[in-house]
Amino acid sequence: MRPKLNILSDQLAEQIIAEGFELLMDPGIRVHNEEARRLLGDAGADVDLESQIARIPETIARRALETAPSEFYLYNFEGEAAVHYGGDSVQFDPGSTAVTVLDSETQEQRVPLTADFVRYVKLVEMIPQLDAQSTAMICFDVPEEIGDLYRLYLALNYTRKPMITGAFRKDTWWTMKEMLVAMAGSGEALAAKPTAVFDVCPSPPLLWSDLTCQNMIDCARHGIPSELVSMPLAGATSPVTLAAAVVQHTAECLSGVTICQLAQEGAPIVWGGSPATFDMRHGTTPMGAVGTWMIDCAYTQVGKALALPTHAYLGMSDAKVVDAQCGLESAGGTIMAALAGVNMVTGAGMMDFESCVSYEKLVIDAEIIGSAKRLVAGIEARDQPIALTLMRELGHRADYLAQPHTLKWFSKEFYLPSAVIDRGSLDAWKKQGAKTAFERARDRVNQLVAAYRPSPISDDLRVELREITTRAARKFGMDELPQLPED
Repeated sequence: MRPKLNILSDQLAEQIIAEGFELLMDPGIRVHNEEARRLLGDAGADVDLESQIARIPETIARRALETAPSEFYLYNFEGEAAVHYGGDSVQFDPGSTAVTVLDSETQEQRVPLTADFVRYVKLVEMIPQLDAQSTAMICFDVPEEIGDLYRLYLALNYTRKPMITGAFRKDTWWTMKEMLVAMAGSGEALAAKPTAVFDVCPSPPLLWSDLTCQNMIDCARHGIPSELVSMPLAGATSPVTLAAAVVQHTAECLSGVTICQLAQEGAPIVWGGSPATFDMRHGTTPMGAVGTWMIDCAYTQVGKALALPTHAYLGMSDAKVVDAQCGLESAGGTIMAALAGVNMVTGAGMMDFESCVSYEKLVIDAEIIGSAKRLVAGIEARDQPIALTLMRELGHRADYLAQPHTLKWFSKEFYLPSAVIDRGSLDAWKKQGAKTAFERARDRVNQLVAAYRPSPISDDLRVELREITTRAARKFGMDELPQLPED
């Protein structure tokens, strides 16, 4: 039996879905993208061109749900299926689009540069608990206008794992696609074995910007999966009650699925988000709050009820340093996400309201993820009978440590963390330098980065990726890209 969390009753989930459909008609969805409005109008939605509001009948949204795939795979850059979006598969990737990095030596936040991003990608490659890469941080040593595609360029030079990414502009999406096609060999090969998913974010409440709507349409038409990231803020940009925030999330995602499927039937799309409860005391959006976790797990249940793959931003902290609060919040969100069966959980390594990443937090989070994965694997009867034969053989002798049965099963039954987690005696801890969890994590980061194996992509492909990125950079005044660090 797999342990599982359902946070909504079946009746409440059905009502949330029903009200989500109703919001599509009244007040409708404001759509700032001309092509999306045309698609909706041609399908039978009532589109007011002046207000840009589309009133979408439930029948149109229901048809879209029927054509959207219930599952798909992301492939690594060696052509192997590596991530399963669907069912109760649970996978993890780091948080994304951070604007600061926590310096390992000073423990102060600073802006990230190319070398910081490359170090992070190498670290993610070496952490077995992480199933995918993300374009984790924005590099401040290139023009802002190419920040999205430059992150992808850097990652593609160093990764084997699939990518979770996103575009900040309509034009840069095409450059990012060109790089992915270069990696795959052709557009057809990329569509057959997608290596990346693009986040697309509706704006709360009930609005699609021109940019993100076009990104979603372009993804659909080229066979590249997109991942809805609806972000209602309970009490600020959505109603304050958790159930009502999930209703808003449902309507925003239903509209996204509809536009995506009208652009291309059968295009893979993920029911996801990054909502939060709004902290009335500080005017902040806490990702580590229990209410945030509950909204995420609730909308995941809704997405599963609609037979769609799921995603959530969980496992993050609002702490500013890697401390007890950081561990508490990260563990709570990670474990709830795993129990809810979220297909892709984004957020490892991230802190300070989704704005900062930390190498040390990432390796600590990896141990939380390893524990969470073991939890949802559940308890199995490894033998038949379960215990009678062995216990009758040993009787009252406490001699299980020497038994072949123990050697056979202990590594499968137990999650064995790295040295980041201290489970030695007090004397052993002191002899090893009495290091804190942060110090042990810093050691682990250095060890993993030093053990990184260079990506097997060819020199010709590296040159092609650099030429593609340089052409984009020159449009915004940068003639030469920063040099890449040595492997």
